[in-house]
Amino acid sequence: MRLPLIPVAAARRALALAGVAAGVAVAAPLPAPAADVFTAPQKAGVEKIVHDYLVANPEVIREAIDELKKREDAAELAMREKAVNENGSAITNSANQAVVGNPEGDVTLVEFFDYNCGYCKQSLASVAKLIEGDPKLRVVLKDFPILGPDSVEAAHVATAARMQLSRDKFWEFHKKLLSTRGHIGKAQAVAAAKEVGADMDRLEKDANSAETQAALKEVATLAEQLKFDGTPSWVIGREAIVGGVPYTQLKTKIDNVRKCGKTAC
Repeated sequence: MRLPLIPVAAARRALALAGVAAGVAVAAPLPAPAADVFTAPQKAGVEKIVHDYLVANPEVIREAIDELKKREDAAELAMREKAVNENGSAITNSANQAVVGNPEGDVTLVEFFDYNCGYCKQSLASVAKLIEGDPKLRVVLKDFPILGPDSVEAAHVATAARMQLSRDKFWEFHKKLLSTRGHIGKAQAVAAAKEVGADMDRLEKDANSAETQAALKEVATLAEQLKFDGTPSWVIGREAIVGGVPYTQLKTKIDNVRKCGKTAC
């Protein structure tokens, strides 16, 4: 059976774990004064033992890499949870955000999105279904434009629209713009705002305001602290998640937060 290709860096990190599995004492990097603890023949002998063991048991490399991935994922999860705890108010209660659904809801779902993100477009149906089926759900929408200049321009217009539209009208605007086919930029965002009755003179002024710049900068700073490098990204309870999440998983996490205060009970 042919093994899948393994990234070189990951394979190197796996060698130490594999050496332990083989019963070989593989030394960690030593300070300069102790660099010659092993003679050249001894080093060659250790390397040969590890090499022969891995050739005979190649699955150990995959097991070691899987274990390393689990540890890295756990560390990343803990880091994100710490960032959520430290920035909770800015994540869920900032003045620079759109709130839809029930503003007094008992559970808050936060979405960081980009209007040109395909997965965000797919997630719109899930978010809409959650809002329609859960009268106690509060949803926070944070515009995180990372897919180019057009996304940034659309975000400026959307932020300006949020400043003047009612909650229901902004939700209508958001759905309309995110459902627009093709690439989305300033023109599409302005058209969507006009369709829902926005004041176009005020929209243009607010789109270029310092307040809009500050709002988008705040979201970008939060995303950096949460290590969000893609959209959609989510915060539910104390859990931060990157990537598309199916409706059933979102609903389960929301239900669990109500039940036990955590996304997984």
